[in-house]
Amino acid sequence: MRRLNLDQLHTFAEVVDAGSFSAAAARLDLSQPAVSLQVRQLEQRLGVRLIERVGKRLKPTSAGMALLEHARRIDAAVDDAMQAVSSHARGVAGEVAIGTGATACIHLLPPMLRAMRKRHPKLDIRVSTGNTDGVVSAVTENRLDIGLVTLPAAGRSLHITPVLDDAFVAIAPAGDADWVDEASPHTLAARPMVAFEAGSSTRLLIDEWFLRQGLRVRPVMALGSIEAIKEMVAAGLGYSIVPRMSVSSAHYRRGLRISTLAPGLSRTLAIVVRQDKPLTPGLRKVLSALEGLGGPA
Repeated sequence: MRRLNLDQLHTFAEVVDAGSFSAAAARLDLSQPAVSLQVRQLEQRLGVRLIERVGKRLKPTSAGMALLEHARRIDAAVDDAMQAVSSHARGVAGEVAIGTGATACIHLLPPMLRAMRKRHPKLDIRVSTGNTDGVVSAVTENRLDIGLVTLPAAGRSLHITPVLDDAFVAIAPAGDADWVDEASPHTLAARPMVAFEAGSSTRLLIDEWFLRQGLRVRPVMALGSIEAIKEMVAAGLGYSIVPRMSVSSAHYRRGLRISTLAPGLSRTLAIVVRQDKPLTPGLRKVLSALEGLGGPA
Protein backbone atom coordinates (compact mmCIF):
# COMPACT_ATOMS: atom_id res chain seq x y z
CA MET A 1 0.00 0.00 0.00
CA ARG A 2 1.29 3.44 -0.92
CA ARG A 3 1.66 6.05 1.78
CA LEU A 4 -1.53 7.83 2.85
CA ASN A 5 -2.28 11.24 1.36
CA LEU A 6 -2.12 13.87 4.14
CA ASP A 7 -4.65 16.14 2.43
CA GLN A 8 -7.14 13.28 2.19
CA LEU A 9 -6.65 12.44 5.87
CA HIS A 10 -7.18 16.05 6.89
CA THR A 11 -10.28 16.38 4.72
CA PHE A 12 -11.74 13.18 6.19
CA ALA A 13 -11.24 14.52 9.75
CA GLU A 14 -12.84 17.85 8.81
CA VAL A 15 -15.91 16.10 7.37
CA VAL A 16 -16.37 14.16 10.61
CA ASP A 17 -15.89 17.27 12.78
CA ALA A 18 -18.21 19.40 10.62
CA GLY A 19 -20.87 16.71 10.25
CA SER A 20 -21.34 17.19 6.50
CA PHE A 21 -19.39 17.44 3.24
CA SER A 22 -20.73 20.94 2.55
CA ALA A 23 -19.73 22.30 5.98
CA ALA A 24 -16.26 20.75 5.62
CA ALA A 25 -15.94 22.28 2.14
CA ALA A 26 -16.69 25.73 3.58
CA ARG A 27 -14.05 25.25 6.30
CA LEU A 28 -11.44 24.07 3.79
CA ASP A 29 -12.35 26.60 1.09
CA LEU A 30 -12.93 23.76 -1.39
CA SER A 31 -15.90 22.70 -3.48
CA GLN A 32 -18.15 19.97 -2.09
CA PRO A 33 -17.33 17.60 -5.01
CA ALA A 34 -13.62 18.04 -4.26
CA VAL A 35 -14.15 17.13 -0.61
CA SER A 36 -16.30 14.11 -1.54
CA LEU A 37 -13.66 12.96 -4.04
CA GLN A 38 -10.85 13.12 -1.47
CA VAL A 39 -12.82 11.03 1.03
CA ARG A 40 -13.83 8.55 -1.67
CA GLN A 41 -10.20 8.18 -2.84
CA LEU A 42 -9.11 7.59 0.76
CA GLU A 43 -11.77 4.89 1.16
CA GLN A 44 -10.64 3.25 -2.10
CA ARG A 45 -7.01 3.31 -1.00
CA LEU A 46 -7.87 1.67 2.33
CA GLY A 47 -10.54 -0.64 0.96
CA VAL A 48 -13.09 0.23 3.70
CA ARG A 49 -16.06 2.52 4.19
CA LEU A 50 -15.08 5.41 6.47
CA ILE A 51 -18.24 7.54 6.68
CA GLU A 52 -21.93 6.68 6.81
CA ARG A 53 -25.07 8.81 6.91
CA VAL A 54 -27.34 8.64 9.97
CA GLY A 55 -30.41 10.79 9.40
CA LYS A 56 -29.23 14.19 8.18
CA ARG A 57 -25.78 13.93 9.74
CA LEU A 58 -22.69 12.02 8.77
CA LYS A 59 -20.76 9.90 11.25
CA PRO A 60 -17.65 7.73 10.99
CA THR A 61 -17.95 3.96 10.70
CA SER A 62 -16.00 1.78 13.14
CA ALA A 63 -13.12 1.78 10.64
CA GLY A 64 -13.47 5.56 10.33
CA MET A 65 -13.28 5.99 14.10
CA ALA A 66 -10.09 3.96 14.21
CA LEU A 67 -8.55 6.06 11.44
CA LEU A 68 -9.79 9.35 12.93
CA GLU A 69 -7.74 8.88 16.09
CA HIS A 70 -4.57 8.45 14.02
CA ALA A 71 -5.52 11.21 11.56
CA ARG A 72 -5.78 13.81 14.31
CA ARG A 73 -2.41 12.85 15.75
CA ILE A 74 -0.86 12.96 12.29
CA ASP A 75 -2.48 16.35 11.60
CA ALA A 76 -1.14 17.73 14.87
CA ALA A 77 2.35 16.36 14.19
CA VAL A 78 2.39 17.90 10.71
CA ASP A 79 1.26 21.27 12.09
CA ASP A 80 3.95 21.12 14.76
CA ALA A 81 6.60 20.37 12.14
CA MET A 82 5.45 23.22 9.89
CA GLN A 83 5.32 25.69 12.77
CA ALA A 84 8.75 24.64 14.04
CA VAL A 85 10.23 25.47 10.64
CA SER A 86 8.20 28.60 9.86
CA SER A 87 8.82 30.18 13.25
CA HIS A 88 12.54 30.41 12.43
CA ALA A 89 11.70 32.49 9.39
CA ARG A 90 8.97 34.83 10.65
CA GLY A 91 9.07 34.82 14.45
CA VAL A 92 5.86 34.82 16.49
CA ALA A 93 2.97 35.47 14.13
CA GLY A 94 -0.40 34.10 13.06
CA GLU A 95 -3.82 34.24 14.70
CA VAL A 96 -5.03 33.04 18.10
CA ALA A 97 -8.74 33.08 19.00
CA ILE A 98 -9.67 33.39 22.69
CA GLY A 99 -13.13 32.99 24.21
CA THR A 100 -13.97 34.26 27.69
CA GLY A 101 -16.66 35.85 29.84
CA ALA A 102 -17.51 39.54 29.57
CA THR A 103 -16.10 40.41 33.02
CA ALA A 104 -12.67 38.93 32.30
CA CYS A 105 -12.71 40.49 28.83
CA ILE A 106 -13.32 43.97 30.24
CA HIS A 107 -11.37 43.91 33.49
CA LEU A 108 -8.64 41.25 33.18
CA LEU A 109 -7.44 40.80 29.61
CA PRO A 110 -6.73 44.35 28.32
CA PRO A 111 -3.32 44.82 30.02
CA MET A 112 -2.21 41.35 28.87
CA LEU A 113 -3.39 41.98 25.31
CA ARG A 114 -1.67 45.38 25.23
CA ALA A 115 1.61 43.82 26.35
CA MET A 116 1.30 41.00 23.81
CA ARG A 117 0.68 43.43 20.96
CA LYS A 118 3.74 45.45 21.95
CA ARG A 119 5.99 42.37 22.13
CA HIS A 120 4.56 40.47 19.16
CA PRO A 121 3.02 42.91 16.67
CA LYS A 122 2.58 40.20 14.02
CA LEU A 123 0.47 38.06 16.36
CA ASP A 124 -3.25 38.64 15.80
CA ILE A 125 -5.17 37.83 19.03
CA ARG A 126 -8.94 37.83 18.62
CA VAL A 127 -11.28 37.78 21.61
CA SER A 128 -14.96 36.84 21.79
CA THR A 129 -17.24 36.58 24.80
CA GLY A 130 -19.73 33.96 25.93
CA ASN A 131 -20.72 31.81 28.89
CA THR A 132 -18.65 28.86 30.07
CA ASP A 133 -20.66 26.20 28.23
CA GLY A 134 -20.53 28.13 24.96
CA VAL A 135 -16.79 28.78 25.16
CA VAL A 136 -16.00 25.17 26.13
CA SER A 137 -18.12 23.93 23.22
CA ALA A 138 -16.31 26.26 20.79
CA VAL A 139 -12.89 25.09 22.03
CA THR A 140 -13.97 21.45 21.77
CA GLU A 141 -15.16 22.02 18.19
CA ASN A 142 -11.92 23.89 17.37
CA ARG A 143 -13.74 27.14 16.62
CA LEU A 144 -11.69 28.78 19.38
CA ASP A 145 -8.05 28.08 20.22
CA ILE A 146 -8.26 28.87 23.95
CA GLY A 147 -10.97 29.47 26.50
CA LEU A 148 -10.69 31.36 29.78
CA VAL A 149 -13.76 30.26 31.71
CA THR A 150 -15.29 29.99 35.16
CA LEU A 151 -15.11 26.52 36.68
CA PRO A 152 -16.70 24.03 36.73
CA ALA A 153 -15.93 23.06 33.15
CA ALA A 154 -15.50 19.59 31.68
CA GLY A 155 -14.51 17.86 28.47
CA ARG A 156 -12.70 14.58 27.85
CA SER A 157 -10.71 16.10 24.99
CA LEU A 158 -9.63 19.20 26.94
CA HIS A 159 -6.75 20.30 29.15
CA ILE A 160 -8.23 22.40 31.98
CA THR A 161 -5.75 24.52 33.96
CA PRO A 162 -6.92 26.72 36.88
CA VAL A 163 -5.10 30.07 36.81
CA LEU A 164 -6.86 32.59 39.05
CA ASP A 165 -9.16 32.77 42.09
CA ASP A 166 -11.43 35.82 42.08
CA ALA A 167 -13.46 36.71 45.19
CA PHE A 168 -16.99 38.08 44.98
CA VAL A 169 -18.18 41.28 46.68
CA ALA A 170 -21.59 42.84 47.28
CA ILE A 171 -22.33 46.23 45.77
CA ALA A 172 -25.04 48.73 46.71
CA PRO A 173 -25.95 52.34 45.82
CA ALA A 174 -23.60 54.91 47.38
CA GLY A 175 -26.53 56.55 49.14
CA ASP A 176 -27.68 53.42 51.00
CA ALA A 177 -27.25 54.49 54.62
CA ASP A 178 -28.14 51.01 55.95
CA TRP A 179 -25.46 49.20 53.95
CA VAL A 180 -22.93 47.11 55.90
CA ASP A 181 -19.22 46.55 55.39
CA GLU A 182 -19.65 42.77 55.56
CA ALA A 183 -22.72 41.23 53.92
CA SER A 184 -24.21 37.84 54.79
CA PRO A 185 -26.81 35.83 52.83
CA HIS A 186 -29.50 36.64 55.41
CA THR A 187 -28.67 40.36 55.29
CA LEU A 188 -28.95 40.42 51.51
CA ALA A 189 -31.94 38.09 51.05
CA ALA A 190 -34.40 40.75 52.21
CA ARG A 191 -33.17 43.30 49.67
CA PRO A 192 -33.97 43.60 45.94
CA MET A 193 -31.26 41.83 43.94
CA VAL A 194 -29.97 42.71 40.48
CA ALA A 195 -28.52 39.38 39.32
CA PHE A 196 -26.62 37.81 36.49
CA GLU A 197 -28.76 36.02 33.92
CA ALA A 198 -30.03 32.56 34.85
CA GLY A 199 -27.85 29.65 33.73
CA SER A 200 -24.55 31.51 33.77
CA SER A 201 -21.71 30.01 35.80
CA THR A 202 -21.52 33.12 37.96
CA ARG A 203 -25.25 33.07 38.71
CA LEU A 204 -25.08 29.38 39.67
CA LEU A 205 -22.25 30.05 42.13
CA ILE A 206 -24.18 32.91 43.75
CA ASP A 207 -27.41 30.90 43.95
CA GLU A 208 -25.51 28.06 45.66
CA TRP A 209 -24.06 30.56 48.18
CA PHE A 210 -27.58 31.46 49.27
CA LEU A 211 -28.84 27.86 49.16
CA ARG A 212 -26.12 26.76 51.59
CA GLN A 213 -27.85 29.01 54.12
CA GLY A 214 -31.28 27.65 53.21
CA LEU A 215 -32.23 30.74 51.18
CA ARG A 216 -33.63 31.04 47.69
CA VAL A 217 -33.49 34.56 46.27
CA ARG A 218 -35.73 35.86 43.46
CA PRO A 219 -33.97 38.75 41.68
CA VAL A 220 -35.89 41.81 40.57
CA MET A 221 -33.67 41.89 37.46
CA ALA A 222 -31.47 39.35 35.65
CA LEU A 223 -28.97 40.84 33.21
CA GLY A 224 -26.24 39.46 30.98
CA SER A 225 -23.92 42.49 31.23
CA ILE A 226 -21.76 43.21 34.27
CA GLU A 227 -21.65 46.89 33.31
CA ALA A 228 -25.46 47.03 33.08
CA ILE A 229 -25.72 45.41 36.52
CA LYS A 230 -23.46 48.04 38.06
CA GLU A 231 -25.38 50.87 36.42
CA MET A 232 -28.69 49.51 37.74
CA VAL A 233 -27.26 49.25 41.26
CA ALA A 234 -25.78 52.76 41.08
CA ALA A 235 -29.22 54.01 40.03
CA GLY A 236 -30.66 52.70 43.32
CA LEU A 237 -32.61 49.74 41.88
CA GLY A 238 -31.12 47.08 44.18
CA TYR A 239 -27.87 45.44 45.23
CA SER A 240 -25.80 42.80 43.45
CA ILE A 241 -22.98 40.32 43.98
CA VAL A 242 -20.16 40.65 41.44
CA PRO A 243 -16.56 39.48 40.93
CA ARG A 244 -14.07 41.70 42.74
CA MET A 245 -12.15 42.30 39.51
CA SER A 246 -15.16 44.14 38.10
CA VAL A 247 -15.04 46.93 40.72
CA SER A 248 -12.23 49.31 41.53
CA SER A 249 -11.73 52.62 43.30
CA ALA A 250 -13.13 54.38 40.24
CA HIS A 251 -16.52 52.78 40.89
CA TYR A 252 -16.89 54.50 44.25
CA ARG A 253 -17.17 57.75 42.31
CA ARG A 254 -19.76 56.13 40.04
CA GLY A 255 -22.20 55.68 42.88
CA LEU A 256 -21.35 52.26 44.35
CA ARG A 257 -20.55 50.97 47.82
CA ILE A 258 -18.59 47.72 48.04
CA SER A 259 -18.68 45.13 50.84
CA THR A 260 -17.02 41.78 51.45
CA LEU A 261 -19.15 38.64 51.79
CA ALA A 262 -19.41 36.45 54.89
CA PRO A 263 -19.01 33.59 54.36
CA GLY A 264 -16.65 34.34 51.52
CA LEU A 265 -17.42 33.38 47.94
CA SER A 266 -15.01 33.10 45.04
CA ARG A 267 -14.78 31.66 41.55
CA THR A 268 -11.88 30.01 39.77
CA LEU A 269 -10.94 30.99 36.24
CA ALA A 270 -9.29 28.28 34.15
CA ILE A 271 -7.71 27.89 30.74
CA VAL A 272 -9.28 25.27 28.48
CA VAL A 273 -7.55 24.01 25.35
CA ARG A 274 -7.89 20.86 23.28
CA GLN A 275 -5.47 18.10 24.23
CA ASP A 276 -4.54 17.57 20.58
CA LYS A 277 -4.22 21.29 19.79
CA PRO A 278 -0.97 22.04 17.92
CA LEU A 279 0.92 24.53 20.07
CA THR A 280 2.18 27.11 17.61
CA PRO A 281 4.73 29.67 18.84
CA GLY A 282 1.96 32.28 19.01
CA LEU A 283 -0.38 29.99 20.92
CA ARG A 284 2.40 29.12 23.37
CA LYS A 285 2.99 32.83 24.05
CA VAL A 286 -0.70 33.47 24.67
CA LEU A 287 -1.01 30.43 26.96
CA SER A 288 2.01 31.58 28.94
CA ALA A 289 0.54 35.08 29.31
CA LEU A 290 -2.82 33.72 30.48
CA GLU A 291 -1.13 31.39 32.97
CA GLY A 292 0.63 34.46 34.38
CA LEU A 293 -2.64 36.24 35.18
CA GLY A 294 -2.75 34.51 38.54
CA GLY A 295 0.56 36.09 39.56
CA PRO A 296 3.52 34.26 41.13
CA ALA A 297 2.90 30.74 42.46
